[in-house]
Amino acid sequence: MIMLRQSIALTLVLVFSLGAWAQDSQPRQPTHEFTLDNGLKVIVREDHRAPVVVSQLWYRVGSSHEPPGLTGISHALEHMMFKGTDNLAPGQASRLLSSLGAQENAFTSRDYTGYYQILSRDQLAIALEMEAERMHRLSLPEDEFEREMEVIKEERRLRVDDNPNGLAFERFLRQAYMASPYGQPVIGWMHDIERLTVDDLRAWYQTHYQPGNAILVIVGDVRLAEIRALVQQHFGPIPAGPVPPQKLPLELPGGAERQLTLNLNVQLPSLLMGFNVPSLNTTEQPWEIYALRLLRGVLDGGYSARLASRLERGEAIATSASASYDGFSRGDSLFLLSGIPNQSRGVDLEQLEQRLWQEIEALKLEPPSTEELNRVKAQTIAGLVYGQDSISQQASQIGQLESVGLSWRLVDEDIAALEAVSPEQISAVARRYLVRERLTRAHVLPNNPEEVR
Repeated sequence: MIMLRQSIALTLVLVFSLGAWAQDSQPRQPTHEFTLDNGLKVIVREDHRAPVVVSQLWYRVGSSHEPPGLTGISHALEHMMFKGTDNLAPGQASRLLSSLGAQENAFTSRDYTGYYQILSRDQLAIALEMEAERMHRLSLPEDEFEREMEVIKEERRLRVDDNPNGLAFERFLRQAYMASPYGQPVIGWMHDIERLTVDDLRAWYQTHYQPGNAILVIVGDVRLAEIRALVQQHFGPIPAGPVPPQKLPLELPGGAERQLTLNLNVQLPSLLMGFNVPSLNTTEQPWEIYALRLLRGVLDGGYSARLASRLERGEAIATSASASYDGFSRGDSLFLLSGIPNQSRGVDLEQLEQRLWQEIEALKLEPPSTEELNRVKAQTIAGLVYGQDSISQQASQIGQLESVGLSWRLVDEDIAALEAVSPEQISAVARRYLVRERLTRAHVLPNNPEEVR
């Protein structure tokens, strides 16, 4: 009991401390925004704790923009962005950045494609010059394209085709998103990868890699005046081009319960459950998104969360059980539950799902206590506060929000919005969204269960 009281007291202290931090409505670091005449949006956040800077260039294009037959083209173009420009040989920019001690990489998602460099503040100009060069002078040589497509095919085999869990999740998403392009794999279907041409990539590059379709985010030991001059010097001369329209990936308002069974080369059976839910971009009630995030925390927010404490350690019916939700996407999202039944106790997938439904129904009927919700809020807010220690994470939060059509200012408003969620609102979103007509269920089973035993 003493430990429990101490735990509650510690939680309340943490909530109070983080709440006080949140009440300081001013961003911890000065943040500036400006737009060049060609449409490039630039966001600069000053963080002078170390003489380093991260530069991230985000393009508003990802797999959800891809039409049938061209899946994977955004990811393929990301690979080719390292294969030379009019003034840089393939790989030359990477070698130069590496010689300067810089880190660089790129990423493609459903909603955006991004490129970043982390380096000493006095070398930022080099990174900006290279990034501006490949924004409008990418060479896309045929021989490099042919070689890189073989790399991408191998990447797909490694991550999906020869990875049972990756393959299962890809098939699950295809079923869960009935109408949304979010059901398309970011890496693309293999048959689409095999028929992509370098002319396809050239057209994709010309359409989407325009200054007005990009956001440059710079966070670190910088001042606005110097950044404005550098960005104008390197990106200002790039001509403005037509900006492609953005249509939100929407899901059907109500579907039907869906089920798929996959027999794959896995050692243990597993359960996937996905409920079609909105994101902050598609909801009519923004508070619902913050409530869904905290609902995830009630279920799977660490050691004391319900799934871990009840299903894993308490009743030991699951060797693992988890929940996840991304509310900051461009289109409608999924609230995911997953788990592996404890076969040593004779638990099967149906029993595990039944137990998950009991947790869902309990939340619908009775809101979490104030103490429980405060603990989840404290844990969630702590992650957000500690994330501000990383210049890369700060830049990523800003870039992600802007790329999906939301304001970077939400970074500084997030904590207050989470703190405003009430226990009853947790139950309300559970009642509205965690229902069978929004559910897709996947059973992933071993190919030869007898051999596994």
